[in-house]
Amino acid sequence: MIEQMKRSLILKHRIAGSAGVLACLPYSALQCWARSRRGRLRSQPKTFMALALFSVIPLIGGCPRKELPPGNKPVSISIGSPSPSPAPIPTSFNGERAMAHVKKQLEFGPRPPDTPELVKTRNYIVNELKSYGLSVSMDEFVANTPQGRKKMANIIAEIPGESTNVIIIASHYDTKFFKDLHFVGANDPGASVGTLLELARVAASSSTKPKSTYRFVFFDGEEAFCQGWDDCGTPENPDHTYGSRQYAQELVDRHQAQNVQALILLDMMGYTKLELGRDTMSSRWLQNIIWQTGRELGYTKIFVDRPEGVGGDDHEPFLRAGIDSVDLIQLNDYSYWHTPEDTLDKISAQSMKIVGETVLASLPRIAAHASAGTRPSSSQ
Repeated sequence: MIEQMKRSLILKHRIAGSAGVLACLPYSALQCWARSRRGRLRSQPKTFMALALFSVIPLIGGCPRKELPPGNKPVSISIGSPSPSPAPIPTSFNGERAMAHVKKQLEFGPRPPDTPELVKTRNYIVNELKSYGLSVSMDEFVANTPQGRKKMANIIAEIPGESTNVIIIASHYDTKFFKDLHFVGANDPGASVGTLLELARVAASSSTKPKSTYRFVFFDGEEAFCQGWDDCGTPENPDHTYGSRQYAQELVDRHQAQNVQALILLDMMGYTKLELGRDTMSSRWLQNIIWQTGRELGYTKIFVDRPEGVGGDDHEPFLRAGIDSVDLIQLNDYSYWHTPEDTLDKISAQSMKIVGETVLASLPRIAAHASAGTRPSSSQ
């Protein structure tokens, strides 16, 4: 009799425990789904129930963290699915990681072309890219400048895609030369370099091969050596955009320009009061995809429709080469541009995260929009 009572109690306990697990399962599954989709809940009951049933084991260990601490290695996170081949969810863009890259650059001090400080920066960028498992190369050249011949080097890293089509994501990594001014360039170009490095890490962590090849390019020599953008040089040999002109011309000379679907240029997009207007030189169809994607992610106050007149940047040589390009830049209302006050407190990890997330989400759309050789005109 006592044994029967024990068995009855154990059976009741197991049934109650099972009911408790089933009762908690929808909420836990919903928590993981919400976190992995930026807190946006989807009203899809059938999909949700399937997700819940296939997520029992992952839930025992808790939900995957969206933000990874800087010391962690990149991972690929997948959510359970009834599909035999569930699409992996890549590592989230981590704004704090991007900020750590900015801090490192500022530790080197001012970083004009052909200086020991820029060499340190270059080595840091190369080592970071290699640590993500990327193949890295350098395009070294000598440029004629108002200060004489300067050694420069572009840095290129690549994630091969399913096709020969290429999407370039780029930033310059040199700071402007000032004779009597300590200019460290937290936003110009620290933030864009930090964001580009983090973009490369996240893209490299994905186990899914992209449709198009993703190429991450860091340009040397964007800044003018003279005070103003057009103070020195000639239209044929201007005193700026040395690295981007070098690289765009190489693409043309090697008959590779027609394979480039788009160039996405990052420049001065880390301001704490981030608001990105539409650069008037950029290819409209490409700009539309990024602006629409940003708004869908909830960044309607960031990607606004006012014009942003830049007057020239690293995307200009690519536009002249027939490559559709877009410049993500906040220049006109950044009062610290080319001043000693362009310091770390003027930028934020959140601003870099917004741009990084938007670019990552835009890449597949850009790849699918047009095949190389049949790109739409910039007005489309």
